[in-house]
Amino acid sequence: MRIKAKLKNDIVIVKMMAKHIMLSQTEAKRFGKTANYITNMLGSVGDTIVFEASTSQTLSRNPYVKFRFKGAKKGDILKMYWKDLLGNEKTDTAKIK
Repeated sequence: MRIKAKLKNDIVIVKMMAKHIMLSQTEAKRFGKTANYITNMLGSVGDTIVFEASTSQTLSRNPYVKFRFKGAKKGDILKMYWKDLLGNEKTDTAKIK
């Protein structure tokens, strides 16, 4: 996962790319594989959830997500998490600059 979090005018701008194959049901059937795509994404600073999304197979490979939120300061740690259809999980962190 690649994460950039930058504070500007009291708003944190987050850019995140989740490295994942995102194999839809149709593609999986065509290639004789098992479908697998990210189903949930979550972002938090401390105990506060700042981003939450339920996703589906319509996202592209290596999905790019950009969002903004208020309430953090420079030096805080942003924790991003995703889970896919097969139960695989990935967590990564970034320091807010």
